[in-house]
Amino acid sequence: MSDPMDIDTRQLRRVRLGVGETGFGDPDLPLRTAAVIDVETTGLDPASDKVIELAVRRFRYDTRGHIVEIGKSWCWREDPGVPLPDDIVRITGITDQDLLGRRIDDRVATDVIASADVVIAHNAAFDRPMVEQRLTRLPPMQWACSCREIDWAAAGFEGRSLGWLCAQAGWFYDAHRAEGDVDALIQLLRHERTDGWPLLYELDGSSSRDSFLIAAVGSAFSTKDALRMRGYRWDPKEQVWWREVFEGDLVIEEAWLANEVYAGGKGAKSIGPRITRRDAYSRYR
Repeated sequence: MSDPMDIDTRQLRRVRLGVGETGFGDPDLPLRTAAVIDVETTGLDPASDKVIELAVRRFRYDTRGHIVEIGKSWCWREDPGVPLPDDIVRITGITDQDLLGRRIDDRVATDVIASADVVIAHNAAFDRPMVEQRLTRLPPMQWACSCREIDWAAAGFEGRSLGWLCAQAGWFYDAHRAEGDVDALIQLLRHERTDGWPLLYELDGSSSRDSFLIAAVGSAFSTKDALRMRGYRWDPKEQVWWREVFEGDLVIEEAWLANEVYAGGKGAKSIGPRITRRDAYSRYR
């Protein structure tokens, strides 16, 4: 007879990634190399804040999205030259003393990342500008965002935060540290969707699609609430509401804007939005 407590108890396992072949996938299929990255910083503004910790780990995967080999973990810390804000110390556990005199090895970090076919981050819109600002010799590369480019709801998950996603998949780790976040994301990408395909398979496919940056130029003030509810964000520098969608959603989005923002009587000062095509090389910059 089964213990009735079993249905009320859930066990989480700590993420522990080894180095070497995983025993999964088909090494006879074409293989690609990915570099998963994460940064901890002094704040959220790429223009003024600095990287204090950078972690990178590469892996090889086949065309079915199975990870066949995992490389060593690289992690560097760097002294920003200014005292850390209290909230950063509280969140990361990193102190000024931990960073004193430390510096990222530019050459090694650049070489490790540049050796990959694609760079993956869970929030590429933040990580990419921070990394490219710090590693100025990094060549143009393909980037993928696991937060945005995986349909988590369709895969049976709730939310998009890395820690909560891992917990739903049965794992836990030391969050808000670059090295732990990298390993957690790699473990999560190995997780199989409800249809049996690894989440990495979906990410690899979606990241290769073009996307479209839609700027609702000339939109009337009266339509701001509708734009915000639709998922548009306000860019105070450009003074415009914007949103990015992938290929399959562009026509639907254009139709919505035509009816809700640019139709007669809506007060728009333009006949339509400004649309910019982007790919994995230009996205999230």
